[in-house]
Amino acid sequence: MAATLFSPLRLRGLELKNRIVVSPMCEYSSQDGFANDWHLVHLGSRAVGGAGLIIFEATAVSPEGRITPDDLGIWKDEHIEGLKRITTFLEAHGAVPGIQLAHAGRKASTYSPWKGQGEVPAEEGWQTVAPSALPFSDTYPKPEALDQTGLRKVLDDFRAATRRSLAAGFKVIEIHAAHGYLLHEFCSPLSNQRTDAYGGSFDNRIRLLLEVVDVVREEWPAEYPLLVRISATDWTEGGWTIEDSVALAKVLKDKHIDLIDTSTGGNVPHADIPVGPGYQVEFAARIKQEVGIPTGAVGIITTAQQAEEILANQQADLILMAREFLRDPYFPLHAAQELDVDLEWPVQYQRAKRHK
Repeated sequence: MAATLFSPLRLRGLELKNRIVVSPMCEYSSQDGFANDWHLVHLGSRAVGGAGLIIFEATAVSPEGRITPDDLGIWKDEHIEGLKRITTFLEAHGAVPGIQLAHAGRKASTYSPWKGQGEVPAEEGWQTVAPSALPFSDTYPKPEALDQTGLRKVLDDFRAATRRSLAAGFKVIEIHAAHGYLLHEFCSPLSNQRTDAYGGSFDNRIRLLLEVVDVVREEWPAEYPLLVRISATDWTEGGWTIEDSVALAKVLKDKHIDLIDTSTGGNVPHADIPVGPGYQVEFAARIKQEVGIPTGAVGIITTAQQAEEILANQQADLILMAREFLRDPYFPLHAAQELDVDLEWPVQYQRAKRHK
């Protein structure tokens, strides 16, 4: 029987050649948001390695939406050229280029991981924004609660970023509503204490995310997929739950979202998360089964057999991998050999292909 991992998947008018996705991985290697040679080599090697879909790292829709001063950005037209260079290369080597549009909210204006921890100095940072004026932790900047003008700017920024994404050659957009960043902050009662139309009830707390979905879809071609990444649970009492995620997924399905990329956590620093191989797969499976919407599984998926079993058991439709792709840019080529699939290698690498 052919491996499900290497079967194609059609989303709208787009067909992925396999189910292996390079998950968004922040590289913190940009200046003023611009893509550079690092991004070309980092992402290009994964296309040569056989990935079906490559989603660029969290890409800020505004300067204040960056996690760090070193984040990739798409808040101005000048960013398009560098991104287009990379998407062109990816497509030339058989991978579909995707972008994760993001706003870091209260987790913005912080150091890149290898440069320090917590809030950057005032001369390097900026005023952060959030649903409520609650810092992520004692070492993070205190955000301002978004007013109506600020909310409108967020929507306008996502709209403009969508237009630029199309011009830059992307074929998939993923809206980042996970990991404690702005849209997740609005969804979770742990970070949203508003009393207006964007706070309180479940419907109010998901309102901004749904408005972002609407403005992105208005600009995004109907034949191209639109994904949403969520944190399926906050892993914290009183926070966002898997039941909330199922309810949200039903709404997103009605809005014709094509796939839910199912992660967890990130909204509070003290969450007790039982990290282990495939620890988030159960959430993707539950959303897929209860809502009937395609899902992506992510989180310590490291082997071909593990990925194949997730798909064969119909727990998810795509496998998103991050750290394993850092260890092995050619994971799909090696996984195919392990699963006895005769995958076509790049012609430049044919001499290295092992034959059983």
